Amino acid sequence: MPHTTPTSRLRRGLLALTAAAVSTTAALGFAAAPAAAGTPSPGVAAGRAEAGGTCTAADLGKRHAFVKSAEVAPTITHFKGWYVTEGSLGSQTIETTTQTVIEVSVGQKTSLNAGFDVEALSEAGASVGLEVQMTSTSTGTTAKKITWDFQKPGYYGLYQGTKKVTGTYGSLNCNRVDLGDGTWGLRWVEAADRGSYTTYTTLEEGAVRCEDAVPADSIMRKAQDLLDCGPAAAGPRQAPEAKEAAAPGPAKATQARTDRTDRTDRTTGTRAALTCAEGYYKIGTPDQSLFWTAPPLLQGDTVQLKPSTIFSLNLDQWRMCDAPEENGIVERVFVNRSSNKCLAVAEATAGDEGAPLVQTDCRTDNLQRFHLYRDVPGSDRIGVQNKHTGYMAGHDRHAENQPVRQYSSGRQDGSGTYILVRA
Repeated sequence: MPHTTPTSRLRRGLLALTAAAVSTTAALGFAAAPAAAGTPSPGVAAGRAEAGGTCTAADLGKRHAFVKSAEVAPTITHFKGWYVTEGSLGSQTIETTTQTVIEVSVGQKTSLNAGFDVEALSEAGASVGLEVQMTSTSTGTTAKKITWDFQKPGYYGLYQGTKKVTGTYGSLNCNRVDLGDGTWGLRWVEAADRGSYTTYTTLEEGAVRCEDAVPADSIMRKAQDLLDCGPAAAGPRQAPEAKEAAAPGPAKATQARTDRTDRTDRTTGTRAALTCAEGYYKIGTPDQSLFWTAPPLLQGDTVQLKPSTIFSLNLDQWRMCDAPEENGIVERVFVNRSSNKCLAVAEATAGDEGAPLVQTDCRTDNLQRFHLYRDVPGSDRIGVQNKHTGYMAGHDRHAENQPVRQYSSGRQDGSGTYILVRA
């Protein structure tokens, strides 16, 4: 008969700790899920934010993940065909070889942040009714030893497997929407930032024979398939070594972990020919006490919050240059009036939570392009999002000389909402 067991107490503890960080559900088992789990509703997936739902000016600097699609597939990560005779019954330790490597990822990133990436994976797990991995981890690329207590002779498939969860996600941002009849409102809208994700459930070890009855679409059934159970199953079997050679070969390990900032929408090059609006603007806190200010010459590159005074030397003034507009979401390049440099996220820290915004030489680069989310007409409040990283602008503390930073989900206290006023 078939058997399964958790791989170790340590793994169970780690998985429980991971799940507890983002979910109040503490189930030790996992509910069965269909091989393909439809398309979840954006409203359900986003939880606090629903596509088309109302939002407020305090939400302009935030974003939320939602799941567009999800699919569950039983997957074998390690496998070994093994003969057991009457004389070899009892506990044995067998080395299995790698069949498939699953690495947790969101977009093209395998180094996950604790904000938007975790929210996306949490929503993915909830959409299919499974607890999934939400940290930077993989099923492993090396051979694995499995200890099993064999009670009957036969030809077994020893395996370690999991349920692989894949799909696509989107991003919801708060932006103004024309409601018709000359009225406007703030609504959660689907933004341009979207991509695919991969994760998996708890790892499961087991042993199965061809004659064992196992559930369809199960991890155990997937392992049984590797035994090549068919009409010829009752005939003579190949030697374990030959059978193992016939099994799918190990997946090649990724030669280099995908850089956490890799995005297909990035372009770089020389300075672009920009069409800039007349005049200059200031970006500041809603109380107008602090403004985004570029550093003076030889004082670094970090953009900071500073009061606007006669001593600001125009370092707090920015020209807004045109870039495309998509679904009502404005894209802008900000050029500082004093330094003639562009607002940007530094390439070296582009994937970092809380990385500071900087000024740098202007060029065609999505690290220098920003989406603006605007309040209703008559209001000067905005949210600012980097096009390349998808992160929202904000700051840790309302104080002079604090850097303007980027956050994957924005500042949930509303401090990522700023004002845009003419200088």
